[in-house]
Amino acid sequence: MKSYGQFCPLALASEIIGERWTPLVLRELMFGAARFNAIQRGVPRMSPTLLAQRLRMLQAAGIIERRRGEHSATEYGLTPAGAELAPVIEGLAVWGKSWLPASLSATEADPDLIMWDLHRRLDLDRMPPGRTVIRFGFSDQPPPKRYRWIVRAAEGVQLCISDPGFEVDLFVETDSRTITWVWYGDISLKKALAEGAITLDGPRRLRATFPSWLLLSPLAAVPRNLPPTAR
Repeated sequence: MKSYGQFCPLALASEIIGERWTPLVLRELMFGAARFNAIQRGVPRMSPTLLAQRLRMLQAAGIIERRRGEHSATEYGLTPAGAELAPVIEGLAVWGKSWLPASLSATEADPDLIMWDLHRRLDLDRMPPGRTVIRFGFSDQPPPKRYRWIVRAAEGVQLCISDPGFEVDLFVETDSRTITWVWYGDISLKKALAEGAITLDGPRRLRATFPSWLLLSPLAAVPRNLPPTAR
């Protein structure tokens, strides 16, 4: 960790929080990720080695703590000091949505990032009782990333990168950019469905209620001061 060489509290805090990837690691912890693999799935382009380093740094700074979870598995959680960072991280995200140019390249439109967030933001009360399997297809992705499955069951919601082997209840077809724009509120889901940018295949009752299942990003309601663009 590089030092600014200043005793200013802002400089001291920035030495920790301003490290590359650290705000995103904190974001995952604030969303409830506790185990290493769950945190890793929220930052898939961060190497496991670097993630381990950042977790050790945050622990040394008193921002997170390690603990034993179910079946003695190692888990990470925010300390009171870490929990107080929540409005800071949220404020940065809101500012970024409001004021930074929202350009979206093909390499930045990663459906796995959106799907990981999306599976944590489902209104389970509006979904059918029992197991529900949704297959998402992304027309612009290579075969290994073409399909993703969300399985809602009694024990919770699971995101699968390979076929879980259950009968699919609802098929959702789209592309990476469209799902990203919808997730962040730049295109309404209703408009994407009306224009055919997202298509649904399945029983009528599931197609009718599907829009109510998605809670979208907490940032979806934040207006942009700069219009989104694609490149």
